[in-house]
Amino acid sequence: MSQHFQRLCGLTRKAIVGYDMIQDGDRICVGVSGGKDSVALAVALKKLQSYIGIKFDLIAVTLDPRFDGNDTDYSVLEKFFEEQGIKYVIKRTDIGNIIFEQRKETNPCSLCARMRRGALHDIVKELGCNKIALGHHLDDAIETFYMNLWNEGRIGTFSPVTYLSIKDITMIRPFVLAIEQDVIRAVNEFQMPIVKSTCPADGVTNRQNMKNFVMERCKTDTSFRQKSLNAFQKKDLDGWGLKNKI
Repeated sequence: MSQHFQRLCGLTRKAIVGYDMIQDGDRICVGVSGGKDSVALAVALKKLQSYIGIKFDLIAVTLDPRFDGNDTDYSVLEKFFEEQGIKYVIKRTDIGNIIFEQRKETNPCSLCARMRRGALHDIVKELGCNKIALGHHLDDAIETFYMNLWNEGRIGTFSPVTYLSIKDITMIRPFVLAIEQDVIRAVNEFQMPIVKSTCPADGVTNRQNMKNFVMERCKTDTSFRQKSLNAFQKKDLDGWGLKNKI
């Protein structure tokens, strides 16, 4: 196992154990957008199956929003996941058409996220899975914290583990102890294929602005991320307090 991918798998294992994310018998659906985080998560979980000591099933699922009105080409992912021994399902949707053509949303991200979550939850149930794994990492959590604080005036971020009672599904985020650079290095080292988003709003969102802020803050304070993680964990903010020692 290569150095950077090994580190990413180690951080993933720590999160799974520390937050008690996976149990024997789980059937886990990895939501794969085609971006680096979700592709890397599917591969990391597949690798962990061989030595983590927990028996679970794994399937990767992509929801195609069809932003340009045409089916997105995920053939490179189909080939890659087949080589890795990962079952892969593509679900075509009309989300792009609804948001940009029918509703002509000027701030599409929130609605798009809700629609994609709903569609993902439905297919998870169809596939008989009881858990969804998403590729959000520590940088995403920090960005979400400051977006909530500055935009909505509230303290909070997403949770490492969330039980969705309406659908009877548990959402897990095994990358919460990794930073974006950990993922980037592993993806480049492993030469994982990436399918770039065709969303018209990609790269010009409020999320991107916050990502830039976190990057700049880390340049002046190299311990910024670790301080943020420590604060989340010590206050058990939104379930960030560790359940088990790691």
